[in-house]
Amino acid sequence: MDLRTPDPAYTASRRARSNFILAIKLSAVMLVAIWIVFLFDQLTGLDLARFGLRPRDGAGLLGLFTVPLLHGSLSHVASNSIPLFVGGVAMLFLYPNSSVRALPMIYIGSAALAWVFARPSLHIGASGLVYGILAFVFVSGILRRDIRSVGVSLMIWFFYGSMVWGVLPVQQGVSWELHASGMVVGVLMAFVFRRWDLPPLKRYDWEDEEHENDDLPDPEAGNWDWEIRDERHRRDSVDGRDRWH
Repeated sequence: MDLRTPDPAYTASRRARSNFILAIKLSAVMLVAIWIVFLFDQLTGLDLARFGLRPRDGAGLLGLFTVPLLHGSLSHVASNSIPLFVGGVAMLFLYPNSSVRALPMIYIGSAALAWVFARPSLHIGASGLVYGILAFVFVSGILRRDIRSVGVSLMIWFFYGSMVWGVLPVQQGVSWELHASGMVVGVLMAFVFRRWDLPPLKRYDWEDEEHENDDLPDPEAGNWDWEIRDERHRRDSVDGRDRWH
């Protein structure tokens, strides 16, 4: 794989640092919202999980908006929190423009796809959103092929690569359909926005010299016509400078 190097002047700029801080804040807000809903449900005993996704049920369409906010237990919400925060920061920082469009699609799309094909049961949890975000970040880095994005993709794979087994119906009581839907939508969004948020690349002096030399004729290749050169090169009568015409 031919990896490209982002311009250090861009990656170390004040704007890049500001974007990173903003990505942390937005991801924290998303995480806090999920925990507020969970704690409120636990304290009030309202059983908000009943408003989750119910596939192919008209009333269950409400789950398109509520699924990522609802969790059944402390272990459930805790298991989704760290990958959601890490993936959210990576996505918002590396791909700020595309994430504004991709995140809503992953949020709604993962639940919508599960509503179409999932088992007729109650589905809750942010796992569909988590799988979508991680899939987007991983595939986006591979498609862009710059060192920074690929490095983050490898980090995501190293820490959360085992989650890929979650898209298979192997564990009882787990909505693998939400996992699979999130992954599919995340990968799709990565391809749709693959040309967005491309970082400026570091350019070396020898690349410019090579580009300039490409425009010059090569005498050894037989494409240097000395007679034409002499005819086209003349002394400017006004300022005495050599000019090419």
